[in-house]
Amino acid sequence: MSTSSSDRPTAATPDPAHDWDPLRIDRQLLTPMMQHYLDLKRQYPHAILMYRLGDFYETFFQDAYTVSRELELTLTGREAGAVGRVPMAGVPHHAFERYGSQLVAKGYAIAVCDQMEPADQAKGLVRREVTRVITPGTVLEEGLLSAQQNNYLVALVLLPQNPTSPNALEWGLAYTDISTGEFGLTQQCQQDRLIQELTRLNPSEILLPVDEVTHLRLLRPHEKGSPLPADLPDHFGYTLCRQQPFALSEARTTLLQTFRLRSLEGLGCSGMPLGVRAAGGLLTYLGETQKGMDLHLQLPHAYQLTDYLILDPATRRNLELTQTVRDGTLQGSLLWALDRTQTAMGGRALRRWLLQPLLDPTPIRQRQAAVAELAGNGERRSQLQKLLEAVYDLERLAGRAGSGTANARDLLGLGLSLAKLPRLAQILSDATSDLLQPLQEVDPQLEQLSQIIQQTLVPTPPLIVTEGGLIQAGVDKALDHLRQQVEQDRQWIANLEKIERQRTQISTLKVGFTKAFGYYLSISRAKAGQVPDDYIRKQTLTNEERYITPELKEREARILNAQTDLNQREYEVFLQLRQNVGSHADQIRMIAQSIATIDVLAGLAEVAVYRQYCCPEITTDRTLNIVNGRHPVVEQSLPTGLFVPNSVTLGTPQSADLMVLTGPNMSGKSTYIRQIGLIQIMAQMGSYVPAKFAELGICDRVFTRVGAVDDLATGQSTFMVEMNETANILHHATSRSLVLLDEIGRGTATFDGLSIAWSVAEYLAQQIQSRTIFATHYHEMNQLAAILPNVVNCQVVVKEIEDDIVFLHQVQMGGSDRSYGIEVGRMAGLPPLVIERARQVLKQVEKHSRIALGLRSPILSHSSQEGIPAPADQLGLFGDHQG
Repeated sequence: MSTSSSDRPTAATPDPAHDWDPLRIDRQLLTPMMQHYLDLKRQYPHAILMYRLGDFYETFFQDAYTVSRELELTLTGREAGAVGRVPMAGVPHHAFERYGSQLVAKGYAIAVCDQMEPADQAKGLVRREVTRVITPGTVLEEGLLSAQQNNYLVALVLLPQNPTSPNALEWGLAYTDISTGEFGLTQQCQQDRLIQELTRLNPSEILLPVDEVTHLRLLRPHEKGSPLPADLPDHFGYTLCRQQPFALSEARTTLLQTFRLRSLEGLGCSGMPLGVRAAGGLLTYLGETQKGMDLHLQLPHAYQLTDYLILDPATRRNLELTQTVRDGTLQGSLLWALDRTQTAMGGRALRRWLLQPLLDPTPIRQRQAAVAELAGNGERRSQLQKLLEAVYDLERLAGRAGSGTANARDLLGLGLSLAKLPRLAQILSDATSDLLQPLQEVDPQLEQLSQIIQQTLVPTPPLIVTEGGLIQAGVDKALDHLRQQVEQDRQWIANLEKIERQRTQISTLKVGFTKAFGYYLSISRAKAGQVPDDYIRKQTLTNEERYITPELKEREARILNAQTDLNQREYEVFLQLRQNVGSHADQIRMIAQSIATIDVLAGLAEVAVYRQYCCPEITTDRTLNIVNGRHPVVEQSLPTGLFVPNSVTLGTPQSADLMVLTGPNMSGKSTYIRQIGLIQIMAQMGSYVPAKFAELGICDRVFTRVGAVDDLATGQSTFMVEMNETANILHHATSRSLVLLDEIGRGTATFDGLSIAWSVAEYLAQQIQSRTIFATHYHEMNQLAAILPNVVNCQVVVKEIEDDIVFLHQVQMGGSDRSYGIEVGRMAGLPPLVIERARQVLKQVEKHSRIALGLRSPILSHSSQEGIPAPADQLGLFGDHQG
C-alpha cells in the first residue's frame, strides 16, 4: 500500500453512496477551510485540486475517490462541518512528482494549491492559492516528462466546409512544447492532413473551442459520450475551451502582446487566420493555467505541410518508424536503429527529423554534407560525442529557469553544460559544413553565466532550495556574516559539554538536541543530586534527566533565528541567480538547438561508418535506384554479414513504374518492400542509407499497405481496413509517390481478391504512374507485365532440395509460379496427413482455377478474347486520362 494521508488516524470512511460532487454541496454547511477548498474547486472543475495541508497534498469529495482509485491509495475522511465527514485522500508533498506523473499520464489535470505563508505565522486560516495547473500538455517538471520525446500541446480551430464532401474540413492548428519553447502554426483544408499532423505531433493534450462550453472541460483518451466532432480521433486527450479566446481579433491581440510585436506579417502567417486563432487561444490557455509564468516561448513559426514528405498514420505504423507494431516498443524501430545521439535534445531532434522528412533538396544536401564531414573524421566525431555525453538538457533547463521552477541542481547542470561550449567550439573550429559552424564561436555572456553559476552554487546542492546549503562562501557578505554568527554559537555549544563536565564533575554529562525540545544537558538520574542550582529541569526520562540553562536557552534562540535568516538569505541569493539565468533562456535555447543538430549529425555519421551506409544521390526526377539495399533494422538484428542485400530500379525512362513481386511466405518480400520505404525516408531526412549505391528522386508521399489488422473499435474487418487504406492510397498518390503494397485482396474470396488486386495494380501503373512495388501471392498478376509496358515482374528466389526448400532472400527478375505455402506449413509442424491431403487438394484447385479464369496460355495479349480482360483504359473506364 502506498504512503498517503490514510496513514494518519481517522474515523470511519465516508459513505461512498453519498453524492460528493463538490458543485452540488451547500457551501454554508462546511468549515471555513473546506469552504475555501470548495471555492477553488469550483474555479477549476476540470482538474484534480491538490490542497496543501502541512506535509501532504490532500484531495476531497469526488477528487478523493478518483485519486484513491487511480493511485491505489486508501480512502479516508475528514470532518468538514455540518455536512459531516467527507472523503479524503492525499500524497506526501515530497512525493508529489511521482504521484502527479501517474495522474498526468492517465490524462488528468492537477490544480496545485500551495501554502503561501508558514502555518505558525498565519492569522486565522493559512493563506493558500492555486500556483499552477498541470495538464498533460503543460508539464515542466523533469520527473513528468520523457527525455527523448517532445510533449506537445495542440490547439485546433475547425471550420467545416462542404458537408457533402467527406474530406472537406478547413482547420488551423498551433502547437507548442512549453518545456523547450518550440511553437508553430499551420492551416490546411483537408481532413486527412489533420489526422496526419496530429499523428506526427502525438500531442499529450488538444485544445478545442466549443460553443456550449463556459468552463474548461477535460476529456481523457477514449472517454465515452464525449462531444467531439466525429472526424477527430478519440485516442488523444482533449480540453474543451470557450470560443472567445479563439476569436480572430482577440487571438491577434494576444499574440502581439505576448511577443511584443506590432504586426504578425513577419511570422509568415498571412493567409492562415485559423492558425492565428489557434495560436492565440493556446497562449490564453497557457496564461490561465501557468499563472503568469514566463515560459520564454519562441516566436511562432508558420509552416506548410507541403514542405515535408507526407507520411500517413498507416505508413508510420507499417514501417515501424518510432515503435514496433507487435508490442509498441522503441527497440526494433527505425528510430532505435539510427539513434546514436548523446543528449536528450539530440534524441528529440532525431525523432522530429525522422517524422518530418524534407522535400527541398538544398537542406537535405546540407545535412548530407555535415554527415560526410563527420563520417570522414573519426577523431573529431569521437571527441564530439564524448563531450556531448556530459551536456545536460539545455532546452528544458533553460525553460525551467525562465519559468521559475528550476532547482539548484538544474542551474548547476546548466552551468556545467555551458562550460563545455569553448571546448565544443575548439573541436569544430575548422569545420566547413554549414550546419557545423554555428558553434564555432562562444557567446561571452554565456561563458560568464556559466562561471557565475559554478562560483555561486556548491558542487552538490540539495534538491530543496528553501532549507539552505546552496550557496558557496564569499558570494554574499550578509550570508557570510550570518554563517559566522551561527558557527560561533555552534562552536560555543560544542565546547559546552567539556566546560560543564569540569564545572559539575559529572563525567557522563552530555549535550543533546531534538527538534521537539531543542538543546539540553543530559545527566543520569543517579547523578541528579549533583546538578548546579542554575540548571532548570526540562524533561524526565526513565534513565536520565534533561536540563537547560538560561545561557543555553539564549544561544539556542540565537542559533535557530540565525539559521532561519541564513536559509532565507540563501534562498534570496538563489532566486537572484535563477532570475539571471532565466533572462538568458532564449540565448541558451538557440545554442541548445545547434547542439541538438550536431548531436544528430554525429550520430548519423556514426551509424553510416559502422554500418557501411552510402550517401544517396538526391535528384529532382522520379528515379528510384538502389543497389544492394538492406533493411536498417533487420540488418542490426542479425549477425554481421548474414543479411542478404537486394536492388531495385523504378521510375527511370529505361525501367518500369510498377514491380509485381511474387514469392513464398518467409522469403523476405515484406522485408524487401519495407526497406525500400525506409531508405527513401532516411534519404529525405538527410541520412546516409544502407546500400552500396542509391540514386533517389524526391518523393512527395510514401504509402504502405502491409499486414492484416482488425479495427474492432469501429467494427471494421481486416478486409475493410485493407480496402480503406487502399482507397486512401488511390485517392492521394501521385506520380512522385512511392507506393508499397503487400497482399492486396487476400482478405476476401480468391477470385474477388485477384480481381481487386489486378485492378488496383493496373490503376497505379496506368492512371497514377507512381513508383510501386506490388507484393502478391496471386501469380496470375505476372500477366500484367506482358500487357503494360511500365510493369515488371520480380520474384524472391527459393531453392528446392528434394522435399525441402531453402529461402535465399534474393530478388531477381521474373515472376514466381508457386507460393510454397504447403512447404511452409510442413516446416511449421503440421501433421504429415494434413500436408499430404493439402497437396492433393492443391492440384484440383489449380486445375479448376485455370479453367475458370481461362488461363490456357501462359501470356495474354491485349486482344485476347478469353482470360483476364484488356487494361481498363482500353475499355473506356477512365476516359482519356493517361496519368
